[in-house]
Amino acid sequence: MKRDPRTILNTLSNCLKLRCPVCGRASIVERPFNLKHICSACGVIFKREEGFFVGAIMANVVATEVFILLVYFACVLFTNLSDGAMLTILFVIGVSFPLAFYHHAWALWLGMDHLIEGLSRTPSRP
Repeated sequence: MKRDPRTILNTLSNCLKLRCPVCGRASIVERPFNLKHICSACGVIFKREEGFFVGAIMANVVATEVFILLVYFACVLFTNLSDGAMLTILFVIGVSFPLAFYHHAWALWLGMDHLIEGLSRTPSRP
């Protein structure tokens, strides 16, 4: 199925703002490190089946690895940091980045799923 570029950009924008990828009106976050099961505005189901979260975890791991590599290469090319200082920086990033990126990884995973398959709604909503 071919998607309109505006639809893709709108979905991506909603995901980066941690909003529902379908309607963009409601937040996907219930509380820190806990996502809503259903969109409170349009009724789209965010957590559909067991194992659905694995894709979001994979997105978070890949983004963390890419970010660590970028910081590593920037440190090697543009600084004269000692190995110990560089490892300390990379360790702190390796621990803190996945925590900071957690909700965005989920949002991007939901957005990709919406663009590829479409997210289903609860039966009681239109």
